[in-house]
Amino acid sequence: MEYVYASLLLHAAKKEINEDNLRNVLTAAGVTVDEVRLKALVAALKEINIDEVLKNATAMPVAVAAAPTAQTAQAPAQEKKEEEKKEEEKKASEEEIAGGLASLFG
Repeated sequence: MEYVYASLLLHAAKKEINEDNLRNVLTAAGVTVDEVRLKALVAALKEINIDEVLKNATAMPVAVAAAPTAQTAQAPAQEKKEEEKKEEEKKASEEEIAGGLASLFG
């Protein structure tokens, strides 16, 4: 994935996507460069119009994907309430059992 991101960074900076530029970006990011992957990506990108691909991308905008919906925000609270209810039922059940056992010995 780092290779694709580095390519997109070069494209956004209006720099040529070639082996040297891509290697420099990856190295600066602390990525150990795999020469085979580097050469394969550069060769593959020569056949692709990146602007056209980005224009036709159907990805969801980050702001929308990151924003929780009201339902998503309520889900953890609802789960917590259900857990507490189960705990109360379990305690009540244990008390009933203890009371029943006490009556056998009393």
